[in-house]
Amino acid sequence: MTLPESVVTRAEQLRTEIEQHSYRYYVLDEPSVPDAEYDRLFNELKALEAEYPELVSEDSPTQRVGKKPDSGFAEVRHEQPMLSLDNAFSDDEMATFVRRARERLGLSSDAPLAIVSEPKLDGLAVSLLYEQGRLVRAATRGDGYTGEDITLNVRTLPSVPLRLLSEGWPRLLEVRGEIYMPRAGFERLNEQARDAGEKTFVNPRNAAAGSLRQLDPAVTARRPLEFCCYSTGVVADGELPGSHIERLQQLNRWGLKINPEMRRVDGLEGCRESYRSLADKRDQLPYDIDGIVFKLDRLDQQEALGYVARAPRWAIAHKFPAQEEITRLKAVEFQVGRTGAITPVARLEPVFVGGVTVSNATLHNMDEIARLDVHAGDWVTVRRAGDVIPQIVQVLKERRDGTEQNISIPSSCPVCGSDVERTRLIKRGKGREQVSEGSIYRCVGRLSCRAQLTQALIHFVSRKAMDIDGLGEKNIEQLVERGLIKSPADLYRLRVEDLFELDGFAQVSAEKLYSAIASSRRVELARFIYALGIPEVGEGTARTLALQLGSLARLRQALPLLLTWLPDIGLEVGHEIHNFMQDEHNCQVMDALLAQGIELQQEADIAAALQGAISLPMLLQRLDIPGVAKTGATALADHFQSLEPLLQADAEALEPVAKLSKKARSGLLQKLAEPDWCEQARALEQQLKAFGMHWQCEGPSDTGSTQPLAGQTWVLTGTLETMTRDEAKDRLLALGAKVSGSVSGKTQCVVAGPGAGSKLNKATELGIEVLDEDAFVNQLQAWEKA
Repeated sequence: MTLPESVVTRAEQLRTEIEQHSYRYYVLDEPSVPDAEYDRLFNELKALEAEYPELVSEDSPTQRVGKKPDSGFAEVRHEQPMLSLDNAFSDDEMATFVRRARERLGLSSDAPLAIVSEPKLDGLAVSLLYEQGRLVRAATRGDGYTGEDITLNVRTLPSVPLRLLSEGWPRLLEVRGEIYMPRAGFERLNEQARDAGEKTFVNPRNAAAGSLRQLDPAVTARRPLEFCCYSTGVVADGELPGSHIERLQQLNRWGLKINPEMRRVDGLEGCRESYRSLADKRDQLPYDIDGIVFKLDRLDQQEALGYVARAPRWAIAHKFPAQEEITRLKAVEFQVGRTGAITPVARLEPVFVGGVTVSNATLHNMDEIARLDVHAGDWVTVRRAGDVIPQIVQVLKERRDGTEQNISIPSSCPVCGSDVERTRLIKRGKGREQVSEGSIYRCVGRLSCRAQLTQALIHFVSRKAMDIDGLGEKNIEQLVERGLIKSPADLYRLRVEDLFELDGFAQVSAEKLYSAIASSRRVELARFIYALGIPEVGEGTARTLALQLGSLARLRQALPLLLTWLPDIGLEVGHEIHNFMQDEHNCQVMDALLAQGIELQQEADIAAALQGAISLPMLLQRLDIPGVAKTGATALADHFQSLEPLLQADAEALEPVAKLSKKARSGLLQKLAEPDWCEQARALEQQLKAFGMHWQCEGPSDTGSTQPLAGQTWVLTGTLETMTRDEAKDRLLALGAKVSGSVSGKTQCVVAGPGAGSKLNKATELGIEVLDEDAFVNQLQAWEKA
């Protein structure tokens, strides 16, 4: 039979393209297309070869697993091949897999069939070889037969035991698993790279692969990698259970990590339920997965089914909808946010990704556009994970045809026409101030810009801010368009008849909204601070400011350096807060709100932990004198006893100060010669006294009774029935606790309501105290009454 020329040509095109993508993915660790695109090409080639068997050749991508390893590492020959898995993309394909397994095993359609469900981690497959319980070799999967020796790098991973726990392990034991990078670690790594002006990683899988293939193990050690085992390879002189899941549980007892989401299910219905359940919680997992791996649990059944050329017949990967796709960037538009920030938004040719159709994506800022080197008209890779705003992660530059256009920031605001200016970054350290250009451009129109006013008001009335029910985005837009609101304070000047005129409002609904606005006058201090929309101040920071400073008056006065003594507030955020509070327009807005009857609730004294807590050495260290660290600050404080004599000192007065280095003397004299610095020091001390934080002020009489959870970290998980999670968080914070979103060895206690999942499992594994809701409420009431 003569093969059609078009078929031969298409097969050759597919092989060439797949090989190129494989090279970039496996060898260079620089994937050029999303996994979904690769899968489509691969399946098209498989279908052609199935229809025309004469096309199949030994060097076809369908007849091997991957590319050969890079020559930068020594080669390792796998005693047993590390084969890949066939994929299922639909429920019908899963049904076919289960049906064929039953038929080949001679089982009836209703006979039990134990199958293990495991999340398909998006990382790098590796093999760990243990001899007499000690790790002797680690290797990548490579092409399935030959991998790379990465032992020195893998030894740096805390989740890989260098010696197995307990006893009873075989003399030779090969453990196979996935090394991956959790999402939080990936974000931190990319943030560090952006700050350093370095290339960022496209996704966590790419980051994990790049980290493992570093020639310097010290670099790998600094990367947030984890290992999770999913099977065994060679086993010699010893026995393991005949069940896949029990085998992994045994490995877990020997000190190897297994996935807590792993389950044993029965037949097709069990697989379907597992798929639905994990798909629902996919976006809440701390790591990326792209599907579920289903394996027959009994090893004798696995052996009976055997293998095809590339994959085992007893396992399959049921893929989730792709989270990355390719589309074209049609244009870039610029939006104005509530702080005036001008944000570029990509307008895309619609593409189905992550379960929804996407036509817009964030580009963050102009620095991100420059980093990606993106142009209007480019073909781009778009990523969407759950509720995360879709973003462009890669430009396919090889597809450019010369019609693409550069993207430039507008010189005037697209909403109000005011000037657009670039923000400045001020880095302070070692007694110096460095000014550089920031990544954000802002419209200078403030509330005269309708976009800023509208967005500021939407934030002001939101649930976690002033919480004015019924005042949605469309209603605010109407109020702004009709000129009824030009400032947040104008909300409290509205009359019922003003609201009655809005589209969709009648007498009853207008009176109801009027009542909601009126009742919002009584508001917690933390909510009010958050409602103001201070740059860099989110819900958590607003709560910290309220709990620590205790009043709006102190916040309005607080100097940047003083703010740095508050938990989790750095100097840059301190300057943002101070600048906002000193801005004349913002002062007018706050004064107008208070004049309209805003009553701040839960105002109090400054936090007990800050009362009389700032010593003279601590003050001197905050003043950032070149060469003066803790030892030098203590020596100066011991010698001068107070600030003013030190500010009057000269070189001769500094001579007798013990333990003060020559560098410190020089740095201090330099500062003492600057009148502005001396005045800054005096102003800071005066504010410490005014706030009650100065070392001469009286300390708290009993810090334990007011902050019983000070220094503790708590985690909330599941659904609470007697209160919202936000209310529970607020009450814990008021007692001094820090509320975290993840469980770690530093966690003091986990509160678990119905529906608690992986966080509860991890707490149990780590032996952390767990309270149900009744016990939690009782404990809260006891602390709050004390």
